[in-house]
Amino acid sequence: MGIITDYLIVLWGFLMLGFMAIGGFFMFRKFLKQLPKADGKSDMDWQNYYMEKTIHMWEQEEKDLLEELVSPVPEIFRDVARQTIASKIGELALKQNKDKITQELLIEGYIIGTPKRDHRFLRKKLTEKNINVDSYEKFFTMSKDDYAKGWKERAKKERET
Repeated sequence: MGIITDYLIVLWGFLMLGFMAIGGFFMFRKFLKQLPKADGKSDMDWQNYYMEKTIHMWEQEEKDLLEELVSPVPEIFRDVARQTIASKIGELALKQNKDKITQELLIEGYIIGTPKRDHRFLRKKLTEKNINVDSYEKFFTMSKDDYAKGWKERAKKERET
């Protein structure tokens, strides 16, 4: 009986270390987003800025669509995903001098704000809603990493053609 207890205690210790490592990883990612960049503002500061500047531009229909698109994200991470994507959509709206968030802008921002692995779900959801995916194909060809540098210039060139 004593050896089984010893193994259970060791197993429990490894499980606790694993859970702490996973939690630490996510806390460290959040910490990195809080660090100021060259312009003096952090990624979180910019996200909050774009959210505050564009909160009045959202109609209920677009809010519902965004909520539907972030539905596959696990509930524990859904708020963070929603805020990140909504701030990217707000950034696009401000850069393009839009008066309100439209469905097209929402889809474009969703593609830009999400990693490539999430695009399969988006394609499926847009097809279910009878929305033509072909007009967004140029954004699907680039992954989120491709947008990290120079995405504004590439998007502007794509719109001009």
